Amino acid sequence: MSDTSRDTILRRIRQALQQPAPQPARPDFTAPLHPRPGADEDLAVLFAQSFVRVGGALYYCESTEHFYDQLFAYKKEKSLERLFVWEPELKKLLHEGNLVFQDSETDFLEHADAGLTTCEALVARTGSVLVSSATGSGRRLSIYPDQHLVFARTSQVVPDIGDALQSMQQKYGPDRLPSMVSLTTGPSRTADIEKTLVLGAHGPRSIVLFLLDDAPAATA
Repeated sequence: MSDTSRDTILRRIRQALQQPAPQPARPDFTAPLHPRPGADEDLAVLFAQSFVRVGGALYYCESTEHFYDQLFAYKKEKSLERLFVWEPELKKLLHEGNLVFQDSETDFLEHADAGLTTCEALVARTGSVLVSSATGSGRRLSIYPDQHLVFARTSQVVPDIGDALQSMQQKYGPDRLPSMVSLTTGPSRTADIEKTLVLGAHGPRSIVLFLLDDAPAATA
């Protein structure tokens, strides 16, 4: 008696069930989630591309004097009357460049046009700026003003967020991390209300980075 179509299908199912199903390879949970940059890739260039892509404004500075010129031109272009700077090393740097800034908290709440801070690290993959409360800028200067200006060096660029956090642990120790650590990725924005994009919803309306190239000069 010949098999019916139903018998043929059932036999194939029974044969398939007798063979163990192939199992997927065990995932390597220690492997990085995202590919690491190649040895021939410039981290500073990768960061610059990511930073601009998320809405940041980047000014590349070839030297300290070039930074003075860039910052002076930016202040003039944006008509910044009050640039708040609270970190001692930044105050010294701007004094040497004869740049005018507000070095105290006088009128800060009423006239916080812009604040200039340093940062802990720059993340190449996401274009993020890692700031903390451990600097003289504290918690407020990177959040409250309408414009957040950052002075950083190319040597501070790391591949990914994990590398940035690891550098924080190495700098401060795992038990003495700053009370506030924040990743800033582009200007503050939200589209929660009626899907309308609003800038400056819970932080600065713009983030501007002055990136000083401190890579050692190539020798012939």
